[in-house]
Amino acid sequence: MQDQYRTVAREGVHESEINRSRFLCSLAPAATEEEAQAFVARIRKEHPTATHNCFAYVIGADAAVQKASDDGEPGGTAGVPMLQMLIRREVRYVVAVVTRYYGGVKLGAGGLIRAYGGVVGEALDALGTITRQRFRLATVTVDHQRAGKLENDLRATGRAVREVTYADAVTIGIGLPDSDVDAFRAWLADATAGTATLELGGEAYGDA
Repeated sequence: MQDQYRTVAREGVHESEINRSRFLCSLAPAATEEEAQAFVARIRKEHPTATHNCFAYVIGADAAVQKASDDGEPGGTAGVPMLQMLIRREVRYVVAVVTRYYGGVKLGAGGLIRAYGGVVGEALDALGTITRQRFRLATVTVDHQRAGKLENDLRATGRAVREVTYADAVTIGIGLPDSDVDAFRAWLADATAGTATLELGGEAYGDA
């Protein structure tokens, strides 16, 4: 499992005009292939009169799922260069749809490859990317007396506090880089005079 990955910072659209054809690149983060396909369907619905709605997406921190479609453009001139741009820029969990309104001037295969790949690169520059870091989910259980100070200490030391639950004891859900687990255990024992317990859970990704 990758320790971190980059993805597009937010959903957005970037437009370019090349030889009188309009190219609109719609980009969005997508957690699953279903989300990516739903985004493609939504953009197609928004541009029913477009000449082409080509798409590419990469799902998985290790880029396990990769799909591309030329949507009627000559084979390999649209979806593949879009996908190659996403891979080359090392973005994951991302979907790109390039909507083309034909302007009457043929671009040729090389021109199409440059146009479709290029507009995806420009959209990534315009919208920006963020890095997401793999975390180990962990739960700290502590008595009420120490909970407030511990929560403040956690936030002050830059720990990712995800949730706090008050019951018989107080449980604080946090995210920890794997490499930090042993040091955190020692810090927690010190901070709570050994009264808190730490339970490790599964893994997730969060903003680095």
